Amino acid sequence: MAFEFMPGATAVGISYDAGVVLAAEKRISFGNFVVNKNIKKTFPVTDHVGAACAGMVADMQVLVRQTGALAKIRRLETRRNVPPNSIAKLMSVIMFERRYFPLLTQVIVGGVETKPEIYTLDPLGSVLPDDYAAVGTGAEMALGILDAEYKTDMSEQDAKELALRSIRSAIQRDAASGDGIDVLYVTKSGPREETFTFNQFQK
Repeated sequence: MAFEFMPGATAVGISYDAGVVLAAEKRISFGNFVVNKNIKKTFPVTDHVGAACAGMVADMQVLVRQTGALAKIRRLETRRNVPPNSIAKLMSVIMFERRYFPLLTQVIVGGVETKPEIYTLDPLGSVLPDDYAAVGTGAEMALGILDAEYKTDMSEQDAKELALRSIRSAIQRDAASGDGIDVLYVTKSGPREETFTFNQFQK
C-alpha cells in the first residue's frame, strides 16, 4: 500500500473561544532520510479558514490552491464568506474524486464563522468534525496531551501553549517530526502566523 510510505509529520488543530490554532512541525522525512528541515505545513485557505497537513506536502499545496480558487469563485457568486464546513466538504469532494490515485495527505481544516470549527480529513476525503485533532506519525503522542489537557473555551494563549506542548511531545518520540513549529491562528479578523524554533519551545 502507498500509505505505508507516506512521509512522517505531526500536525494539530485546537479550537478556542475566538478561533482556532493550527500547528505543525517543520521536518520532511522519508523513511530514514530527513529530506528538509524547514517546510511549512500550515496554510491559510481563505480569510477565515486555514489548514494543516501531514503527508505529502506537494499534494497538500495542490489541494489548497484548488480549494482556495474554488472558494474565491463561490464568494464572488454568493457575496458571502465561505464557511469552514463548506471548505472541508469541498476538500473532501476533491480528495474523493482522486480516490483511485489519492492525494497522500491527512488534513486538519479549521476556521471560524459563527463559532470555531475543526475538521479532520483522511486521504480519501472522510470529514470528521471535532473540537481538536492531530494527524501524522506523531498523532498518538500529541493526542495523549490533547485528551488530557484540552478544555472548551480556552484562550488563544492557552490553545497555543497546548499545541506547542502536544507537538513537542510528538517530536520527543517520533523521529520523523522536528526542527521547529509553525503556528497559524485563524479568527474573524483573519489569519496570523508565527514560527517557533527548537530552542524557543524547549524552554
